[in-house]
Amino acid sequence: MGNSKKIVIIGGVACGAKAAARARRLDSEAEITILERGNYASYAGCGLPFLIAGAVPSVDTLLTMPWGAIRDAEFFKNTKGINLLLRTEALKIDRENKTVTAKNLDTGETTDFPYDKLVIASGANPVAPPIEGMDLKNVFQLRRPDDAVGILNCIEEVDAENAVIVGGGRIALEVVDALMAQAVDSTIIELMDQVLPNVVDSDIAGILTVQLRKHGADVRTGERVEKLVGDDNGNVCKVITSKGEYKADFVVVAVGVKPNVEIAREAGLDITDRGTIAVDDRLRTSDPDIYAGGDCILNDDLVTGGKSYIPLGSTANKHGRVIGTNITGGDATFPGVLGTGFMKTVGLNVVRTGLSSAIAEKNGYKIETFLLSGHDVSHFYPGGKDMIIKLIADAADGRILGAQMIGAGNVPRRLDAVAAMITFKATAAQVGNLDMGYAPPFASAMDLLIHAANSLQNKLDGIAVSMSIMDFKKKLESDKDFCILDVRAESEIERSPVDKGNSRVLNIPIERFRDEIDRVPKDRDVLVFCATGTRSYEVQRALAMAGRESVFVEGGMHVLEKLG
Repeated sequence: MGNSKKIVIIGGVACGAKAAARARRLDSEAEITILERGNYASYAGCGLPFLIAGAVPSVDTLLTMPWGAIRDAEFFKNTKGINLLLRTEALKIDRENKTVTAKNLDTGETTDFPYDKLVIASGANPVAPPIEGMDLKNVFQLRRPDDAVGILNCIEEVDAENAVIVGGGRIALEVVDALMAQAVDSTIIELMDQVLPNVVDSDIAGILTVQLRKHGADVRTGERVEKLVGDDNGNVCKVITSKGEYKADFVVVAVGVKPNVEIAREAGLDITDRGTIAVDDRLRTSDPDIYAGGDCILNDDLVTGGKSYIPLGSTANKHGRVIGTNITGGDATFPGVLGTGFMKTVGLNVVRTGLSSAIAEKNGYKIETFLLSGHDVSHFYPGGKDMIIKLIADAADGRILGAQMIGAGNVPRRLDAVAAMITFKATAAQVGNLDMGYAPPFASAMDLLIHAANSLQNKLDGIAVSMSIMDFKKKLESDKDFCILDVRAESEIERSPVDKGNSRVLNIPIERFRDEIDRVPKDRDVLVFCATGTRSYEVQRALAMAGRESVFVEGGMHVLEKLG
């Protein structure tokens, strides 16, 4: 073993543990050491909200292999021949002598670890906003298992009833869902004007916000946290914002993360202008014997060709595999990311991939979008669940740039299909011809994703002329004169009127429309409306072929009701 390759890995969670495991599979003789400053390594960090909720019974569950073994230091040593050192913090990289100096956080002892190849998987740290009171007791940031355990202990010790969540991103909303399972009321304070900012568009965020409020969460957007107030014992008790104040038995701050790159910077490695470690497509740093991956680097954006910072555990694991291959003599590359992500909260699956509308436009794309609502199984099969699909395309060539979906139905299946198509630069027409599986318990003959792609292609071709549900909602709230041509059945309108008692609404059920087309006014804008957009599109086409201008409303009543 004296002449074997020495591999040292800084960080033992996603990327670091994966790099070590891959390296061992390719090199049985290498001396592999992982330096992890925390109490745990190779844990499922994305499971922390579910630990708080009680769905995951213990921290050990997040460390367990499918066959029951726990990924502790003994497991790594006995099963993989890897030396895992917990509570060991890397302090300094000496590139000239090729050593890493690390400190045992329990004893204070420092040790130099020689390396032939070094991996920096130092991850990212939670952003601590400059808010007075951040040092009060019972103020948490959810990054490691200890944080989740601390929140659970706090809930029990203070018999917590109210929590304030600072931030409205994915982690924040998963925490809200977890706290509901613990019978703790939550107030969400988000600085931006919507939840999931820079992740989904305002229509998808609006649907989610309504559902959060229906489940008891107090969602406050466009509001800045100014101060955390403590009681006489130093426990947080109140949050003061730019618009009010809120009682808090505890506070969870989840406003994002910042790459942890100080050890790389001090070692003289190149750092990007966005504060990440610079790497090439093989994840090599500016030192050919040092690699980096996970939340401390940027990724190539597969849509724009630029760079993006989207820290995800799934990406970090892929980085680890590439690095493990290369540090043992292989030649693997990492192509980039779409930012594909899933989350579940208040019974809804919220998923996205590629660019949002705003980010696409910011990158210079002229875009076309389509939003469609429906179910995840055939309409005649029992048990179907709601889905809303939004596709975003380049108006110039029809290439799909992004997708967002929300609903209780199986949207992850559809999103993964879109992610694959975007990776290979597919157009709306190509997605519309995707050979998706069909059986009534799983999908309709023309899956809702296929339907959405075809509808988007109709818009790109100028066949379909539509209005977004958000623009329609603004129209309803205005005093402008226009005609809402509601082509639903009278019974549907009685249950869910679009604009009760308003003379702007004209009801002609689609079955009678061709006989009563002359009733449609010619001196006002006509907005065709139905339950989902399917019937209203049919009528818009009939009007167009009759030489009459109109637009149909995407999503219809199904989405309008979800927007409140």
